[in-house]
Amino acid sequence: MKIIDISRDILSCEPFGDDPAPRFARAKSIEKGGEYNLGLISMCLHNGTHLDAPLHFIEDGGDINSVDPQAFIGPCAVVEVAEMIITGAFVEEYFPRNAKRILIKSKGKAFLHESAADQLAYLGYELVGTDAPSVEPEEFNGRAHRCLLQNNIAVLENLDLEKVESGNYFLIAPPLKISGAEASPVRAMLISDYIFWGGNNK
Repeated sequence: MKIIDISRDILSCEPFGDDPAPRFARAKSIEKGGEYNLGLISMCLHNGTHLDAPLHFIEDGGDINSVDPQAFIGPCAVVEVAEMIITGAFVEEYFPRNAKRILIKSKGKAFLHESAADQLAYLGYELVGTDAPSVEPEEFNGRAHRCLLQNNIAVLENLDLEKVESGNYFLIAPPLKISGAEASPVRAMLISDYIFWGGNNK
C-alpha cells in the first residue's frame, strides 16, 4: 500500500493573514532533569493543513465534531489547474464526476469563485481540498466558504500536493475531536493503490 503524506507541518507553515503564529514549548524535559519530555503547543486551529467546519463562517453552524466522517475518508480526485479563479463553468467542464471529493493542485495559486462553490454543491460533492491556504482569497469575504459549508461540503485547506500527480486516490484526513471548534488540524494522506477487504456482518 503506497501512502502519500499531503500534510504541511504546523510549526513551519506560514500563518494565513494575521493569524497568530504557532508556538511549541517543553513543560518538562529530560535534558533539563525531568523524567520525561512533555510538550505544549499554542496555535490557531487554521495553521497548517486543516479542515473547516460550518461554524467557521456560519454563526449557528455545526462544530468540527458535527462534520460527517464520510466526507473526509473515501475516494477522491486530484485536479491540477493553473493560477486562476475557478468558476462554476470551469467546474462543470473540467472537474471529474467519478469521485465526490476533489483536491485542487495549483501551487497555492487557484481559488474558488462563489459560482464554483454553487456548482460543486449542485453536483453533489462532499469535500473540496486545496493546496492554497484558503479555498478563496481574502477579498472574497467568505462567500465561497459559506456556500460550501451551508451545503455540507467539507473544506480541506493548505494541503501539500507538490509530489502528487493528477488522478484518483483514496483520501484519509480525519480532524481531531474538539467540541465547539470551528476547525481542526488534520494529518491528510492519500493512498494510491488501495485495496479493502469486506466480510459478512453478523
